[in-house]
Amino acid sequence: MSNTTGQKRVFLFLQGPHGPFFHRLGAMLRKTGADVWRVGFNAGDRAFWFHPNSYIPFRGTPAEWPDVFTSLLDEKSVTDIVLYGDVRGIHAKAVEIAESRGICVHVFEEGYMRPYWVTYERGGSNGHSELMQTSVEDMQKALALSDMEAPLPPGHWGDMRQHMFYGALYHWFVMFRNGDYRNFRPHRSLSVVQEFGLYVRRLLLMPATWVDRMISTARIRLGGFPYHLALMQLEHDSSFQKHSPFETMPEFLEEVITGFAKGAPGHHHLVFKAHPLEDGRVNMRRAVRKLAQKHGVTERVHYVRGGKLAQLLNDARTAVTVNSTAGQQVLWRGIPLKVFGDAVYAKPEFVSEQPLDAFFAQPSRPDNRAYKDYRRYLLETSQVPGGFYSARGRRQLLRQVVDMMLSPDDPYQALIRGTAAPRQQLRVVH
Repeated sequence: MSNTTGQKRVFLFLQGPHGPFFHRLGAMLRKTGADVWRVGFNAGDRAFWFHPNSYIPFRGTPAEWPDVFTSLLDEKSVTDIVLYGDVRGIHAKAVEIAESRGICVHVFEEGYMRPYWVTYERGGSNGHSELMQTSVEDMQKALALSDMEAPLPPGHWGDMRQHMFYGALYHWFVMFRNGDYRNFRPHRSLSVVQEFGLYVRRLLLMPATWVDRMISTARIRLGGFPYHLALMQLEHDSSFQKHSPFETMPEFLEEVITGFAKGAPGHHHLVFKAHPLEDGRVNMRRAVRKLAQKHGVTERVHYVRGGKLAQLLNDARTAVTVNSTAGQQVLWRGIPLKVFGDAVYAKPEFVSEQPLDAFFAQPSRPDNRAYKDYRRYLLETSQVPGGFYSARGRRQLLRQVVDMMLSPDDPYQALIRGTAAPRQQLRVVH
């Protein structure tokens, strides 16, 4: 099978990231000779797919989805399915059915090395990724077959505002134009109206949030005390829900503050950094404050609302997370890291296996050489330069990912077999 043609390939798209990326990807696949179809589950899916002849609305119930999906595979002679996130209910069932038939499953996710790359894998991502069973030693053996240099990230490349905009617009369509999809149920616990309200609220409060974050960060950076950094995640995020031992973020907060109060030296502080997309559905600042009071460490515990990680991370003594991809930035700096959930980077060479109180008292350092091999392995395989939400990021992503999808080898096999396309050396902007 050629890696430059889509002849005799039939791609069935399911749900994708908010915005036009899946439409652009489908359009380019058609140019290779492939047939492309899209299943839409609500008006938001429909709004961002601009090729009406290939759009297939699903208006049934979740219980009806497996039979409808199976019929579509037969009717369209589907060879490949494409989706964003493999754990939401409709996708998990589709992956199970597709793999039982030998159909190729293309999975997109936010980048393990975000924000400058996105993740493209086959079969599954995060806790279902092939990386979970790949040792650092295996990665080093594969890298011995390549002499490529790992690409540097660009100096400026962000699309957080576009992400928020497309999220709000998507939920607006679902809220006001969803009459034809009365059986649709969101994969998250909040209603569509609540999700839309949170997106709008976050956009409107961005200036006030920025001021609050700058003040909190300045207090920590000018405080002159050693501190440990706890990287918070979105409670409703699939990685947190499906690949961690916690059901709620306050459970994680309790675990961390308990370990800190028990093990950290008395002059050390603890900083909780909220996820950049934290939307206030749970008052995390209040939860942190109450738990700090409970354990008698109120004056030593801080909360920072989102923002870029680097300012806080550069001076951190250690970092703790469930399984945030921000753990990669921690390891890149050689900072000791403790994780609680399943993460593709949770390798014994560079993630601490100490009990949390011992970790705060005397953390073990990561093997930085092993981590650099791991990072290079990812950047030569499943991490594709670009982004889903900004026009510039999409252009960058499409330059490479279509050829990767058409290849008979998945990104990890391609490195071993020498069939991977040369990686783009991103231009650094100062």
